[in-house]
Amino acid sequence: MGQLNRLQIEIPKYSVVPQTLFRIDGYDHREALFGVPPYGGSIAQSVYYAASDLCDPTVDTRGGYPIRAKDSTGKMEPWPSPFILMVDRGGCSFVQKVRNAQRSGAAGVVIADNTCLCSDKDCVSANGQDVCQPAEPIMADDGSGGDISIPSFLMFKVDADLVKAELQANHMVQIEMQWALPKPDDRVEYDLWTTPSDPVSKDFQKKFKPVSQALGDRAYFTPHMYIYDGIKSNCQGFDGENMCFNLCTNNGRYCATDPDNDLDHGISGQDVVKESLRRICIWKHYGEQDGVGKEWWEYVSNFMERCDNPDYFANDDCAKDAIKHAKINFDQIDRCMRDSGGLEKDTPNTFLDLEMQAQVSRGVVILPTAFVNTVALRGGLSVDTVFTAICNGYAEGTEPKICKQCTGCPDFDGCINSGKCKGGKGGGVSMHMFMSSILAITVAFGAAAFIHYRRTREEMREQVRGILAEYMPLEGDDGHVGSPMDFARRGGSEHLMS
Repeated sequence: MGQLNRLQIEIPKYSVVPQTLFRIDGYDHREALFGVPPYGGSIAQSVYYAASDLCDPTVDTRGGYPIRAKDSTGKMEPWPSPFILMVDRGGCSFVQKVRNAQRSGAAGVVIADNTCLCSDKDCVSANGQDVCQPAEPIMADDGSGGDISIPSFLMFKVDADLVKAELQANHMVQIEMQWALPKPDDRVEYDLWTTPSDPVSKDFQKKFKPVSQALGDRAYFTPHMYIYDGIKSNCQGFDGENMCFNLCTNNGRYCATDPDNDLDHGISGQDVVKESLRRICIWKHYGEQDGVGKEWWEYVSNFMERCDNPDYFANDDCAKDAIKHAKINFDQIDRCMRDSGGLEKDTPNTFLDLEMQAQVSRGVVILPTAFVNTVALRGGLSVDTVFTAICNGYAEGTEPKICKQCTGCPDFDGCINSGKCKGGKGGGVSMHMFMSSILAITVAFGAAAFIHYRRTREEMREQVRGILAEYMPLEGDDGHVGSPMDFARRGGSEHLMS
């Protein structure tokens, strides 16, 4: 099971599902590398077994288990939303299954593995399988999973079979999918793995600078540059020759892919490695100490605006101009690049070696990847997703003010820049303001009700006077009953008889 996410079977109080299905530590599972989990939250819903591979875009929401009651047309009712859908593995990609489940209304998906792991002897013997899988399956993104917003887990066969048996016996089962972030203290650490040529992370890097500054020293950022090990990739020959043309520096030691897939023109892998080392050095001098790196973010923004094209990417003058506008000392950065080992000779570069070691220890294989408190974030890399994950990473009660003000605010950008949420939701309205508003509304309604009451009473009195003046006899001063005309002649000095 993942260190911080959790898959648990919840047993309803009056359920016939055996209590043995509940496990204190949850169920062993593997998380998909696509979709957008609710970091810091959980999903707990009834689970339905689709009883199919769900490869067909037309999903039969009236099939599967447990069996439901029939509607007025005689057909079984569809899966009642919200629900978690269990789907068999096989037939098509994980992405396709989860996408179809999402379209059917599922809040989350559990893929039931259909083959035992060779390492799980109990599973192999219990199922009588002659064929087993030597390695764990990976719920990887096939490149089309950007539209998937629901989370999904893979449950291994031995556990999945137990859950399916209960569902096929028409017993209701509830599953909880939980995502937690380590909350060690009042400061969150977050990392971004990318390359200067990565198109996916560019929008994030352009927009996250004000968020980084708003979080201040309450969050510590570390940018990482992904470098390929040229020696492991056989890009360095036995005589130290660079075997991978212009993809590598240092005689084939450090490599990057060619962004435009043209070795003869445009941006080369060498150019990407060089820019990566430059950004590492800028961070070392203008970000590592405080973890905010205002100048680093400023340089990256300026570089993308001025130099991020085939004509100027490798132009030292353009990079120097971006450095100048970010108020960074160019000579200091140039010296850092040379002192770390440079890029020309067949010698190791200290900083690039450290980056390759870090990516192996973290297990980074997908770019871009963001980590918050050592947990890799899945789904699309967006400012809002990373900000929410950071805010959920603080120990209880230690969240910085900006988290309370802007989490969930419709006008997120405006809230980050002003510190106030003007879109409705969010922390822009204080408790004092809220209570003052409630009091003002109460007073206003009370005043309106009182005015209406007084006005209604006056109108009723006028109506009564009119009726009495028209129908009741009037008594004169001498005790004789007079007519209204007599009353008028005497100037109206008589009193109305009660």
